[in-house]
Amino acid sequence: MGRKRERESAAGLLPRMEAIPGKRATLYRYHPVGGKPINLGHDRLQACRKVLDILGQAPETGRLRWVWESYKESRRFLRLAEATRADYEQCWKAIDPVLGNMQISDITAPIVARYVRIERSDAPVRANREKALLSNLFAHGIDLGVCTQNPAKHVRPNEEEARTEAPDPALLAKFLTWVSQQTPQRQIIGMAAEYASLAGNRKVEFLPLTWPQVDRKAGEIRTIRAKQRGKKREQIVEVVSISPAMEKLLERLETIRPGRECLYVFPTRDGNAYTDRGFKTLWQRIMLAAIEAKVVTKDARFTFHDLRAYYATQHKVIKGKLPDLHNNVETTARVYDRSKVVRRDAV
Repeated sequence: MGRKRERESAAGLLPRMEAIPGKRATLYRYHPVGGKPINLGHDRLQACRKVLDILGQAPETGRLRWVWESYKESRRFLRLAEATRADYEQCWKAIDPVLGNMQISDITAPIVARYVRIERSDAPVRANREKALLSNLFAHGIDLGVCTQNPAKHVRPNEEEARTEAPDPALLAKFLTWVSQQTPQRQIIGMAAEYASLAGNRKVEFLPLTWPQVDRKAGEIRTIRAKQRGKKREQIVEVVSISPAMEKLLERLETIRPGRECLYVFPTRDGNAYTDRGFKTLWQRIMLAAIEAKVVTKDARFTFHDLRAYYATQHKVIKGKLPDLHNNVETTARVYDRSKVVRRDAV
């Protein structure tokens, strides 16, 4: 004998939906043709919306906002670095009020161009990042079957002028001295900046750095190179030799919290690793405080990523060649080499 049907719990359901009464709540399911039942949860309205999404009949289906919500749950998005996902979230906040309610199939290259050139004329660099997100959304929309082309690919990005200045060594030394006199947590951020200037690692590479990765006897620090794709993802190990300056830095890091053991080299107040967002927030506060204290001027202000360029430039000055920062040497030369004097021998 089959389960007793209860008309009240099944009221308002769409075709091929099923309501299963339970002790605490009713479970809703959808039966696709020739497939296994799909659980829809306990909320009837939400269950109906999910079925409409499956059938492509929901009012939001095919809109750019709907594609964005689907993209956030995709494997491609979840594989992105934390910082990239957070950046895309910020990009979407700018895109949504302008294009979010449009059907993605109605968005053409001229509409994307107008958004990049006119709607976001006050922030051309951010507009390029938003165009990159739009391109990913169109690609995802093609996978979902709600659009047939990627018009963002036909729109030229705004011209960007790459940063050409590395922090002045004297200014950096002055800044690090000032930070060393601040609170213990700000001192750790300052020492992270000093580490970046000595080792050239990205934040994503050294924020999770632990003491077992620091081999003082062998004189090496081992990290995983970021931004590697495919089979090389998390497979390239960077081995940084410990110089005398790096050794002094490690000694200070060990004594910054006396009597307290901590796994991470650059820990938060509660002993965990910094998130990219948390680190970035504290760095901005420190830099603003440094400007207010007239340690750094607004014109001479530098970003944390500039410290990677500082390392590459100093490495070339001291060692006579650029360091191995990328698979492509040309990328290192184009992005990070900010030398003002080029030396060569006469023949």
